[in-house]
Amino acid sequence: MCGIVGYIGYREAYPIIIKGLKRLEYRGYDSAGVMLYDGENLKLCKTKGKVSDLEQKAATEITMNGTIGIGHTRWATHGVPNDVNSHPHLSNSGDLAIIHNGIIENYAPLKEELIKRGYVFYSDTDSEVLVNLIEEVQKKENLKLGKAVQVALNQVVGAYAIAVFDKKTPNEIVAARLGSPLAIGVGEGEYFIASDASPFIEYTSNAVYLEDGEMANIRLHKPMKVRKIKDDSQVDPYIQELQMNLEQIEKGGYDHFMLKEIYEQPNVIKDTYRGRLHANEGLIQMAGVEDNLEKFLNADRIIIVACGTSWHAGLVAEYIFEEFARIPVEVEYASEFRYRNPIINSKDVVIAISQSGETADTMAAIKLAKENGAFVFGVCNVVGSSISRETHAGAYTHAGPEIGVASTKAFTTQITVLTMIALRLAKAKGTLSNSDFHRYLQELEIIPEKVKEALETNDKAKEIAATFKDAPNCLYLGRGYNFPVALEGALKLKEISYIHAEGYPAAEMKHGPIALIDEHMPVVVIAPKQGHYDKIVSNIQEIKSRSGRIIAVVTKGDTQVRELADYVIEIPETSDALSPLITTIPLQLLSYHIAVMRGCNVDQPRNLAKSVTVE
Repeated sequence: MCGIVGYIGYREAYPIIIKGLKRLEYRGYDSAGVMLYDGENLKLCKTKGKVSDLEQKAATEITMNGTIGIGHTRWATHGVPNDVNSHPHLSNSGDLAIIHNGIIENYAPLKEELIKRGYVFYSDTDSEVLVNLIEEVQKKENLKLGKAVQVALNQVVGAYAIAVFDKKTPNEIVAARLGSPLAIGVGEGEYFIASDASPFIEYTSNAVYLEDGEMANIRLHKPMKVRKIKDDSQVDPYIQELQMNLEQIEKGGYDHFMLKEIYEQPNVIKDTYRGRLHANEGLIQMAGVEDNLEKFLNADRIIIVACGTSWHAGLVAEYIFEEFARIPVEVEYASEFRYRNPIINSKDVVIAISQSGETADTMAAIKLAKENGAFVFGVCNVVGSSISRETHAGAYTHAGPEIGVASTKAFTTQITVLTMIALRLAKAKGTLSNSDFHRYLQELEIIPEKVKEALETNDKAKEIAATFKDAPNCLYLGRGYNFPVALEGALKLKEISYIHAEGYPAAEMKHGPIALIDEHMPVVVIAPKQGHYDKIVSNIQEIKSRSGRIIAVVTKGDTQVRELADYVIEIPETSDALSPLITTIPLQLLSYHIAVMRGCNVDQPRNLAKSVTVE
C-alpha cells in the first residue's frame, strides 16, 4: 500500500515522478502529492484523489521544472484522506520534505514532546511527526541529513519506507526502510527511488533493494552509500539486474489489468512449471525443495501461513499435500497466527505464501516461526522481495507483475507451485503409485491448454453478469478441493464489485446459509464431474426447492446439473486435485464483468491495497 517515487539526476523529475506514481496506482491509494526542487525553490503540490487530479492541480499551482523530486500515493492510516494529510510533508522550517509508507506506532508521544519544543502540526499524520523529529535531531545535534535520519529512526517504533530531502543539501536524497519495500534504480548519473521497480524500468535495469533496517545516502555524481540504521555500519550494496520488462506492466490492449492477467494464466502457469516439471521423464526438479528434501520428509506437519487469496491457495494445498504426500497440514491466517502464541517446533515446516513477498502479517509470521526453530519455505512472485530474503528457501511463481489489486494469476500459479512440491514429496515418500504420479505430471503439463479452453466461457460469464449485476448478495458453494475456490470466487466478487458474497462448503449450507436462499439469491455452485458430484447434486436440489437461482460450473457434457441449474458454465474435465486451476477461471470472469457493468474501478477497488505492508 502507498507508493513512493523519487528522482535525482539530469532529467526533468516531474514527468518521471507522475508516470511512476501511475505505475504504482495498483497498490491502492486515496491521495497523491509531489515535491520538486529547481535549484532555488522547493515546490509542493498534493491533493485528495487520483494522480490525474494531482496533474490538474500541479498545472495551475506550481512550475514543473527541476531535476530533483519526490512523489507519493497515500493510503490513509493516520488521518482521513484530504489535501493536508497527503504527502509529501514539510518540516516546520520548510527545509525538509518527506514521503513515508508505513506506520510510526509511537508517533503520539513523539508529537507531544515536539509540541512542547515549539513545533506546530498541520496534519493528523504520523509522517509529519517523523519529518519534524528529523529536523529537531538535525538542529539539536548539528548533524547532516543522513546522520539525523539515522538518529531519528532509532527513536521510532513501527514500519516505514521513507525518502527525505533537505534543500540545504540539495544534491542528496536519503532513503530508508523497515518493513516496507524500497528499490533504488541505479542509472548513469541518476538515481531513482520507488516502492518497486516498475516506475524506473525503462530508464535502468540495475536496482538495489534495501534490506530491512538499511538506509541509503543517494547523492549526485557520487557512489550511493548504504548503512545499517541501528549501528551506522556500512553495507556493500548488491546491484541486481531486473527481470521485469515494460510490456509486462502495460495493459497490452485489454480494458483492464485484471482482464489481461486473467487471460495470461495459460502462459504464466506454463512459466511456473517450466524447467521444473518434466512429465516425459517423470521428474519434478525444484532447487529449493531438493536442497531441503529431508526437512520436508521428516516434518511432523506443514503449517501454511498466508492472507487473502494466498490463504485460499494454501487451503487448496492442504487437500493436495495431505492426499498426495500424507503429511498433516494446518492453514493459518498469518494475521492470527502471529498473535495467538502458536505451538511451533523444529520439526515443523512453515510455508509462507504471498504474491508481493512484502505482506506485513506474513513477514511477522515468518519471523515468529524462525525464532521457534521451524524451517520456513517461501512461495512468492516478486524476485528480491522481503519474504524471498527472510525465508530459508523457497520458490518463485514466475507469474510476472500482477497490477490488478484483485489477485488472479497469483492464485493459479501459487497452486501450481504447491502442487509440484506435493507431488515431489509424494514421489520421495512413495505415497503415490508410479502410475498416479506420472498421470498427475501429464495432467499438470496440459493444464494451460485447459485453462485456455476455460477462458472461452467469457461470453457466457458476461451474459450471466448482466442478469445478476444488481444482486445485493451472492452465495458460493463448493466441496473438497473446490471449497477454497468457492471462498476465492466470493472474495473476487466482493473485492471488485462491492456485492456482499460468501463462500461455504456446500454441505454446510444446511447449517445456516440455507436460511438466506430465496428467489432473489444467486447461488454459484462449483460442480465438476470429479469429486463429490452426487453430494453436490443433492445440495443443488435443496437450493432449487427453495427457489434459489443457480449458476453452476460443470464439466463439459454434464446433463444432471444442467437440468437443475438456471445457468450453466462448462469447463474441460480434469482430475479432482487439479480442478481448482480450471474452476476458478469462470468465477474470475464473472466477477470482472459484474464489476465493469456496475461501473466499479476494477483494477483499483476502493479501500484496498495490492501490497499490505502494515497491519
